[in-house]
Amino acid sequence: MKLLFDQNLSHRLLHVLQNEYPDLQHVRNVGLAQASDEAVWHYAIQQGFTIITKDADFHQRSFLFGHPPKVVWIRCGNCSTATIEQLLRMRRNDVIQFTADREGAFLVIE
Repeated sequence: MKLLFDQNLSHRLLHVLQNEYPDLQHVRNVGLAQASDEAVWHYAIQQGFTIITKDADFHQRSFLFGHPPKVVWIRCGNCSTATIEQLLRMRRNDVIQFTADREGAFLVIE
């Protein structure tokens, strides 16, 4: 399960979640810190990543284009990095099942 954190999520999440999600990357670590959503989308397709984001635009892209890539949309408004960390820890099984599912294009975490 390869996960790519979008620029609207802290790069610090990689370190604190590496035990739960061992194959994490952040857009800034792969040269996409200032990239467009389209560039991140294409990179995720080419490299086999699921995108983790708070950006509704990726959710809309899923509706328009389907998958790959898959998208996990974190809908918690203006919340802290600690809250996002906790959500991803609590929903780990859902994320694992989602990434393994051949049909699902996006998962909403609230």
